[in-house]
This record gives sequence, C-alpha cells and structure tokens, in this order.
Amino acid sequence: MTLDTRQLFSIKSDEYAAARPRYPRELFPAIVRLCPDTERAWDCGTGSGQAAVALAEWFSEVEATDVSAQQIANAVAHERVRYSVQPAEQTAFPKASFSLVTVAQALHWFDFRLFWPEVMRVLRPGGIFAAWTYTTPFVSEALDAIVAMRLSNVIKDFWAPQNQLAQDGYATLPFPFQELSAPKIDMQLNWTLAQFIAYLGTWSATRSCISARGPAFFETFKSELGAAWGDPAAPKAVNMEFFCRVGRHL
Repeated sequence: MTLDTRQLFSIKSDEYAAARPRYPRELFPAIVRLCPDTERAWDCGTGSGQAAVALAEWFSEVEATDVSAQQIANAVAHERVRYSVQPAEQTAFPKASFSLVTVAQALHWFDFRLFWPEVMRVLRPGGIFAAWTYTTPFVSEALDAIVAMRLSNVIKDFWAPQNQLAQDGYATLPFPFQELSAPKIDMQLNWTLAQFIAYLGTWSATRSCISARGPAFFETFKSELGAAWGDPAAPKAVNMEFFCRVGRHL
C-alpha cells in the first residue's frame, strides 16, 4: 500500500459501513455480461462489502478482501461471499482464480507497481477488471455553497494525494488491460440531513481534520447546513459524478 490505510479506514468502521452510499444496481449486470463466466469474482479493498454482496447475486463464489480487519469485521454477511484480511497487492489466491476482479472506491489507495501484476496473476485469460469511483456530491446551489465553505475549504489540506486520482475519475492511471466501453451510470441518492452528514463524516480528510484540530469545525458546519436544509427528515436528491474503467485481461 502507498500509505497505511489500515489506520485510516479502521476508525469507526461500523459508522463507515452504515454511511457509505450504495452503488447503482445497473452497474453490476453491465459488468457481469462482459465476463467469460460467473464462477468466481474477487472484490478487493472491499470495505463494508457492499460491492461483494451485489456481485454475489451473479457469481457462485465471491472473495472479498481488505487490509483493515475492522472493515472486514463490519462487512455485510452473505452465504456466497468469503471475507479475508489481505492486502490487494499480495494475496494467497492461486493463479487464474477469477473471471472478474473489482475495486469499488478504493483503487487510488493501492501500490500499482505491485497491484497490477497481482491482478494479472489471479485473473483468468479473458477475465474482466473493473474499478469505479464517485466524486463530490451536489444537492443545491445553497447547500453546496455551505459544504464548500464550511467543510471542503477547511479540510482541503487533509486529503491524501491519492484522492486526486479518484477526483480525476481514474482517467490518469495507467491501465494494463484491453480497455472496454464502461457503462454510463447516473448516481443519485435520496438522503435525509442525517444521512448526508453521516456520509460527509466518513471522508478521510474530515476524519483526519477532526483528529488534528478537534470536532468544533464539523459541529459548526452541521449546524449551518441543518439551518439551510429545511425539514431534516425530508430526503433530498444527492447527485454524484460516477466514473468507471473496465478492461479485459488478454
């Protein structure tokens, strides 16, 4: 790993699992139809396991790994998903084990010098690699301005450099596969005020800033956002840009 993400994503991993948005359902059949078969898939950097569980609707067996034992402990159980604590760059899986390897919102944390060879090792010929990410949420002009001023501007120096890869939609990454057309996905969630704030609280930069400076800035942000939101129980449409890269192992 390029930094110790075990510490970064192990703190309050139960809250992380509850607050992270679900991936659009149409994403998975679009990827699965490209695969040579639906026997085995590997979801690496699985976090709370939401992508792994979605893949289990299509695959007979899903291996789901994460470097954080706490994330694995809070992952969603499923009879066809087997969780294990392993770094993405070096696993115990045999060669040519999988028809699909996925990375959901985690690719930017990996050491690509080691990760790409590992993917090539465990993918079957003709197998598919898919990685996706989403970026800054948009709600409304007024609410977005509060997020920008009271949160984003405060935590901007606490983002790890790797996060820029995600903000760029992984477009700048070397991609050692036969690139395929990625599905076009609209990512929209309907969140209450509490759900939206909980998500923003899972940002690595938010947590790092709270750790360094204390929670006062985040409490101020929550108060101002709440005053502008209206009925806190009334969901609002939250839109995020969604990016996906898909390739075939030849």
